[in-house]
Amino acid sequence: MEEDRYGLQLSTASAEAAAAYREGIDLLLAFWPGATAAFERAIMLDPDFALAHAGRARIHAIYQQREPALQTIGRARKLVATRGTAREQSHVATLSLAIEGRGAEALTATLAHLANWPRDAMVMALLLGAFGLLAFSGRADHDTARRDLCDGFAAAYGEDWWFMSNHGWALTEAGELAKGRDITTRAFALRRNNAYAVHALLHAMFEDGSVDEADALVTDWIGGYDRAGMLHGHICWHQALGALDRGDAAKALAVYTDVLRPAMDTAPPLNTLSDCASLLWRLMAEEQPIPPDAWAEVSTYAHNRFAGSTLAFAEMHLVMIAAAMHDNAGLKGRLAAMERRLAEGNLAAGRIVPHMLRALRAFAEGNWRGCARELAPVIGDLARIGGSHAQRAVIEDTYILALIRSGALAQARDMLDARLHRRPSARDTRWRALTDT
Repeated sequence: MEEDRYGLQLSTASAEAAAAYREGIDLLLAFWPGATAAFERAIMLDPDFALAHAGRARIHAIYQQREPALQTIGRARKLVATRGTAREQSHVATLSLAIEGRGAEALTATLAHLANWPRDAMVMALLLGAFGLLAFSGRADHDTARRDLCDGFAAAYGEDWWFMSNHGWALTEAGELAKGRDITTRAFALRRNNAYAVHALLHAMFEDGSVDEADALVTDWIGGYDRAGMLHGHICWHQALGALDRGDAAKALAVYTDVLRPAMDTAPPLNTLSDCASLLWRLMAEEQPIPPDAWAEVSTYAHNRFAGSTLAFAEMHLVMIAAAMHDNAGLKGRLAAMERRLAEGNLAAGRIVPHMLRALRAFAEGNWRGCARELAPVIGDLARIGGSHAQRAVIEDTYILALIRSGALAQARDMLDARLHRRPSARDTRWRALTDT
């Protein structure tokens, strides 16, 4: 009987197909190139191996290749119905819900599945990370929910490099920085070809203010990670954030130009959208020069990839683009759609979304008071957008700059003092000095 690396039965008689599947899972969980080829090799060796099709569908979904994803997971459902264990049938059904975009149902199904098969890492992975089902659930407590989930499953996984990468990052996002960084460091030591662990370490370094250490980590490690890797661009984005913290806007812009811009990046679309839009917005907000066609290039990419988006996290970045380009018609349409969904009770992130949309538009127009007024009642709800602390910080930054520029110095000072208490930041120190004038 063939098994995966976690001891779960695989319904294939081909040892070679099982080995290829195990390789594909490890590469996917590490966000390392080669997972697609491994799953396709498993399918070639055993065309009726349902879980190999499910793994391939998952990658299609990550890259927002909706039709291939639906076709491939549909094939997996048919195969697993006639040749699959109860665990495999539940595995495929749960992945199907996630791939179909049925987030609330997928979240419920994932938790039910894990109650029976806690070591099914591919299913657990759906819940975790900045783009997982919990992060995009609209819950304000999704950071602590991920931490609690990982705490509860730690005994089942032991010293597993994938689980520890996630457990460490979940602890970091929930505010347990020292413990989170320690576990993530141990995970990285177990498997250095693990972009997920490097990424989690960079988040820990962001949270504890280790800007120079983060820069050194990226510089020393990134050369061994192919640019086709899912997280290549995003890891470099973290380096750009560090450059901005040090006041080196030229280096941040070089990262954008050389790595992140849509013509250069091969990352999943949501990474490309969020990394490009948020870095350009940060540069613009700090009144740094950007290439004259940069926003237009990102806008074209977004229009082609996110025309029907309803995700609050994507919406945040789409509005940054529209606001920066002063696309008033587009902004009006987006705002009307969000207000309508909010009234219908169909907006998981709730009221923060239309407030955020109006605030970004006001900021781009130089209406600092308007921006601050819109964000003031919802600034404590940023977690509901999803993503990570580092990604959501762009909205906090926008609010602080709007406060400073509108003359609300005491409010800006209080926010900056709170952030500096949590972590040292050269940029926040510079901004803090502005509030004393």
